[in-house]
Amino acid sequence: MTTEAPSAVRPPSAIDAVADAYTDTLIRLNPSFATELGLPGHETEYPDFSPAGTAEFAAEAAKALAALDGLAPGDDVDAVTLDAMRERLGLQLEIHGSGWDAADLNNIASPAQDIRSIFDLMPTDTAGQWEHIAGRALNVPGAIAGYIDSLRHAKDAGKVSAARQVSAVIEQATKYAAGDGFFAKLAAGARTADGPLGTAVQEKLDAGAAAARGAYQQLADFLTTELLPVAPEKDAVGRERYSLASRSFLGAAVDLEETYAWGVRELDRLIAEQEKVASVIKPGAGIAEAKDVLNNDPARQLKGTEALKAWMQELSDKAVADLAGVHFEIPAVMKKLECLIAPTDEGGIYYTGPSDDFSRPGRMWWSVPAGEDTFTTWAETTTVFHEGVPGHHLQVATATYRRELLNKWRRNVCWTSGHGEGWALYAEKLMQELGYLADPGDRMGMLDAQRMRAARVVFDIGVHLELDVPERWGTGTWTPDKGFDFLKENLAISEGQLNFEFTRYLGWPGQAPSYKVGQRLWEQIRADLEARPGFDLKAFHTKALNIGSVGLDTLRRALLNERSLPHGLRE
Repeated sequence: MTTEAPSAVRPPSAIDAVADAYTDTLIRLNPSFATELGLPGHETEYPDFSPAGTAEFAAEAAKALAALDGLAPGDDVDAVTLDAMRERLGLQLEIHGSGWDAADLNNIASPAQDIRSIFDLMPTDTAGQWEHIAGRALNVPGAIAGYIDSLRHAKDAGKVSAARQVSAVIEQATKYAAGDGFFAKLAAGARTADGPLGTAVQEKLDAGAAAARGAYQQLADFLTTELLPVAPEKDAVGRERYSLASRSFLGAAVDLEETYAWGVRELDRLIAEQEKVASVIKPGAGIAEAKDVLNNDPARQLKGTEALKAWMQELSDKAVADLAGVHFEIPAVMKKLECLIAPTDEGGIYYTGPSDDFSRPGRMWWSVPAGEDTFTTWAETTTVFHEGVPGHHLQVATATYRRELLNKWRRNVCWTSGHGEGWALYAEKLMQELGYLADPGDRMGMLDAQRMRAARVVFDIGVHLELDVPERWGTGTWTPDKGFDFLKENLAISEGQLNFEFTRYLGWPGQAPSYKVGQRLWEQIRADLEARPGFDLKAFHTKALNIGSVGLDTLRRALLNERSLPHGLRE
């Protein structure tokens, strides 16, 4: 593979045809997905969030699985596609059968947020693009109405998210509906690249913003009057639901008790490493004192979000320039990565992939909690590598780029958190291995990030399965209150971020551990391959990334069995 152009086109197979047809169906059913991919023709529409819409998604997954029956893989690419689709779609149907997909509500990744966040990806350069935004805003009421129907349907079946999550979404929805909230600001600040909007478009946008605000107020009212009174106070979801969620995020079934015990050991190991680095930063210092030294170093401070954005971009650009062609294959079209401050203040840092044709580049977003305006570079360096290169951007953009190898489902649909987030954590450690975290402050930041992910394994599995608290951290079984104190000791983040993350873990079971558990599985695969003669690290990365984001069991089978390696990539 060259760094500028894909290799020869692989003729599509019958299995590719099923995968591509299913992807086209998903785009039809989920117009927001078309926006994510940058595909025209669906700019104002939303998915059907009602029970009928949810059922249609499941029916199409079952239809795709049936179409795969009897098809034999023609090559290694087909073998991976078949493995991955059966695992992902089969699990989707299991989740649908549980009924919990209709009850989807939490503070970070449910329709309550998705309906709003799609606007972040819509272009705003022309009046026509703003008209699309206005049209989609006018359709927010229909999307919210369908979502309310699903939540009501799930409630009648006895499936309701915990009260903590309902309360968090009430607060979010109320903010979106406010006169100074997201939609009001969107309409008030609308401009094209050439100046203000025309009267007709501005009036349509104002009407759309008002409609969207009203819809989110209706959601807040429904949650307050109908859902909150019956929402369970207990946050723990229990073993059955947790096991299903864990498989969903990992694409692998793991022994939860063994993984919990490993998480406890890994947390202890990382704390011991931090103690060693602390003594390098200041002889005799503990971790907290060493962090104070770093935080009070003017050379490591950034003031304001503009300074944060500029620093992120400079560091990201340098990583791309340094790694391209040396440690990774990075085609020219993938080298642009935009670093941006998110339009919300809910906390969190995230990445959005490029459009299918790369006309919209990959983007790293930083959602800064309200009132926070001072940032420290030592704490954030590893995050830029995690979200950018060699982390999510390299991973996601590579799959998008490899259109000559991967079908549309492999390139744009299949995303497994344990694979993706596990790779990003692996990328952080890799940057240390390559010498980019030699500065003890930056290394402390990386260890902080790894420590946070290990603590999340302990918290998430421990609280949701109500396991015993490790002796180092307390007594008895885990409760959310004990878990909050534990997170406060192990997550070096602001109070606003901590509150958000705590609620996130409780409402999105199985997702937070997928980062560290995914990293563990990535490292196990690499270790198994390193034991073989002729191992080459760059070749391993190229092969792995060209598979795309599949479940981790599928990845293991693909990489450890040469016959499952992608066509044209075997040495």
